[in-house]
Amino acid sequence: MSFLNDIPLSALQFYLTAPYPCSYLPGLQARSQVATPALLINTQVYSELVQHGFRRSGTYTYRPQCDSCHACVPLRVLAKQFKANRSQRRAWKQHANLEATLHPLQDQPEYYDLYQRYQRTRHKDGGMDNDDRESYHNFLLQSHVDSLLVEFREQGILRMVSVIDLLSDGLSSVYTFYEPDLPRARLGVYNVLWQIELCRKLDLDFIYLGYWIEHSRKMAYKTEYRPSQGLSDGIWHDLDLKKTSGQS
Repeated sequence: MSFLNDIPLSALQFYLTAPYPCSYLPGLQARSQVATPALLINTQVYSELVQHGFRRSGTYTYRPQCDSCHACVPLRVLAKQFKANRSQRRAWKQHANLEATLHPLQDQPEYYDLYQRYQRTRHKDGGMDNDDRESYHNFLLQSHVDSLLVEFREQGILRMVSVIDLLSDGLSSVYTFYEPDLPRARLGVYNVLWQIELCRKLDLDFIYLGYWIEHSRKMAYKTEYRPSQGLSDGIWHDLDLKKTSGQS
């Protein structure tokens, strides 16, 4: 991989996992390309990897490398050019009373309680609804890169938690979980808008939202934040939904 020549810590190695059931497209088998060793993947190295389609889960850094499917499209939003649509503006106003505070990665009992409620309600039978505390900790609270945790509270009540990585050219949205039982709430939308605003305040260019998968309801929402770019054949290009549709 030629881009590694530009990375100071060039001792990374890559391996392919064995096939496993895809979490997003039923009936398909997935594989991942994994970057190792994890201890060498600091913020500078990880920033380069993200630009080439990688993402992390805890200290595990990977990108999809499936044998016959290319449905996972790395997606980033151009934060400085972003313009909220009418629906997004309503969500921003709806939750304007939330108070956000930034913290280093930390563990609090109320975080895990909220995480469990969110998984059981929004992702039942998705594989994470039965996460024990150790699995939750390994997924969200371990990192070798510059990461922060954001609390969103309403009159002191915890409503949402978001984990974000700080990159050289932007922010990477790691994971967000929120109170699942608030009627008509649009906390997920508000969170992405809040991250875009933070990106602008930090004078960074991109919000990396992970992978867009056109035929996965869990991932399809990501194209609602525009303008955005998708990574294809190693090149970031303005996302053309007509071109990316059917890449499976």
